[in-house]
This record gives sequence, C-alpha cells and structure tokens, in this order.
Amino acid sequence: MTSVAVVAHKNKTLGGGLEELRQVLAERGFPDPLWYEVSKSRLAPERARQAVAEGADLLFVWGGDGTIQRCVDAVAGEAVDLAILPAGTANLLANNLHVPIDLSAAVDVGLSGDRRRLDVGVLNGERFAVMAGVGFDAITMRDADGELKGHFGRMAYVWTGVRATHMTSRKVRIEIDGKPWFKGNATCVLLGQMGTLAAGIVAFPDAQPDDGLLEVGVVTAANILQWTRVLSRLVVKDAKHSPLTQMGRGRKVEIKLNRPTTYELDGGARKAKKKFRASVEPGAITVCVPKKGE
Repeated sequence: MTSVAVVAHKNKTLGGGLEELRQVLAERGFPDPLWYEVSKSRLAPERARQAVAEGADLLFVWGGDGTIQRCVDAVAGEAVDLAILPAGTANLLANNLHVPIDLSAAVDVGLSGDRRRLDVGVLNGERFAVMAGVGFDAITMRDADGELKGHFGRMAYVWTGVRATHMTSRKVRIEIDGKPWFKGNATCVLLGQMGTLAAGIVAFPDAQPDDGLLEVGVVTAANILQWTRVLSRLVVKDAKHSPLTQMGRGRKVEIKLNRPTTYELDGGARKAKKKFRASVEPGAITVCVPKKGE
C-alpha cells in the first residue's frame, strides 16, 4: 500500500493551488496524505525527512527548484520515490524529465508514472539534481531571486544575465579525477548532472543523469559581446565548439579560484567561496517520470 506525503512551499502556485492538489489526491484515492507546508525552501528538508520517518514511500514536492533541490539533498539514499509538482519559475528538474507543468497531470505521473533511478551531484557537501555553477550563472540566479522573479517570471533571468556579463574574470584551476584540466581566467564554471538550464538553454547536450559522471564546463567570455557569442552557441546546442568554452566530464572535480565567488545549486544561490569539491552519488534518488511513449 502506497503511503503518500506532500511537502509544499505554500507561497508557490500551480493550477488551482494546494486546495486543488488536496482535491485531486482525494479523487485518486488519497484523501488524507501526510501534509507539510513550509514558508521558505530552507525549511523543506526537515519536513521531507519527517515524512520518510513517518513511513511515506511516495513524496510529492510542491515548489520551485530551490524546494526540490533541498528535498533531494535531504532524502537521497532513502527508500522513497520523489514526485515533482513544478510550481516554480524555471522548473529545471521537471523540464529535464518532461514532467508536465500541469497539476493533475503531474499528480498522475507521481501516482502511476514510471520510476527512474538517477544520480545526484554533490558540491561542497550539498546535493543537486540538475546543475551547479560558480560565477556568471550563480550571479544570474541570485539576482533574479525573490521579487524580481515574482514580477517578471523567466524574463528576470534575461535581465540579470545581461547584468552578470559585466563580472570580472577569476583565476581558476580545475582538476578532474585528480588530473589538471584547466588553468586560466574564467567567468563561469558549470557542473551538470543533466543538460538543460533555465529558459530551455542546453548546456550539456550529451549529459546522462544515470551514467555516474558529472559534466564540466568552463566559460572564458569576459564581456557582453563574448557572452553573446557563447549564449548563441548554447541556443543551438553547440557550446562545445565555441573557442570561449571548454568541456569535460568526470567523477570528482576540484575547483580553486583566486577570490570568493558566488555559486548555485539547481538555481539556488549560496554564499561565495574560493574552493569547491564536487562528486557524484550514483543512483541516489528515484524520481517519478512520465511513462515511455506518453
């Protein structure tokens, strides 16, 4: 017998809201799920762990990328299936896995969709499901947070992205699997567990979320003209052929910068640091995805 739990960021919206979610679950035979509401994404992990401790084997997570990332970090390795209710702006994990941005359809994926075991990336001890980054993309995500994103949706990323092109380069050293891989000036380092960024931009077209590897990308663009060239390549899924990028992959990555720089995990900004260690946890989560052919 499936035991269903819901962890919901109550300030996020999808369809008719949480009232409709209760109704849809009741219609599907789950009138009394374990139910936890939080006002901030950083409060979600405790509730996710509580749901698992109380016996939930199917956990619906209602919220944006930050809420989902924090729940992934909290329950990776546990015997629970994660069902995404994409109530955010970018909905990175949902879009990469083709989970519909529709309340009823997303619930049905959770209840009767396929189950897929996926790797998670780990950066400085915290797990992420899609993408982590240092520099340009982290500044873009940080500055688009909160009120700006609430008013302008995905266009907030465009505005803050333009501003972020003015950031100065850092001296960067990167090792992949213990071997020197990059040394020079850069404005962005990306770590990809999956391929697609916000706004549908594909950074790593060959990424596989269950191959035990992290995709690594470095961007050396130093002004708005060079960034325009890189972003144009990203739009046509051809960034690896840009002279302003370098791509690689591995199981363990070490990054050192000459000064503290903001970083992000699945779109959630973190405080600036100079040193980063990244790795992969193979098959750490089970996620509900649409049935093949649907």
